[in-house]
Amino acid sequence: MSRIGKKPISLPNGVSVKIAADAVEVKGPKGTLRQLIPPGIVFTQEDGVVVAKLEREDRELKKFHGLARSLVANAVTGVSDGFKRELDIVGVGYRAELNGKQVHFALGYSHPCLFNIPDGIDVVVEKQTHLIVTGVDRQLVGQVAANIRRLRRPDPYKQKGVRYTGEVLKKKVGKTGA
Repeated sequence: MSRIGKKPISLPNGVSVKIAADAVEVKGPKGTLRQLIPPGIVFTQEDGVVVAKLEREDRELKKFHGLARSLVANAVTGVSDGFKRELDIVGVGYRAELNGKQVHFALGYSHPCLFNIPDGIDVVVEKQTHLIVTGVDRQLVGQVAANIRRLRRPDPYKQKGVRYTGEVLKKKVGKTGA
């Protein structure tokens, strides 16, 4: 049995869980998330704690035990605290500007890059070179941050581009004319 799957999920104040046959719906102060669960995994709620159990001992089910528990735990954390990813824009003339539900990027191309913000995600632009992506769905926050980073990946030679805050790039040395 999975070590992670055995861990109980404690529910913070203000978070309620509704368990169905194929999904777990989590409601909290920041919103509502519905997490689908694989067949064969059963969730039970006992006095403020949610536990994932296997319907039967099967090698095929054991694979999904920890996964299902982690997905529901992420939903609980998302509706109570939320998730956040920070990005930095590095380069001369590189900047971002928020216009409604779109972010306009100037990333050294001949044209501005437009990025549409999906529903459930908030983007804050600080000082034109620092972005904060927040939301309740961990997977969606990470995917939006990755899509923004993909607009101009960090260059290992010039150290320019869009990168995660705190991301360390290995600087490569250029060619020498020897």
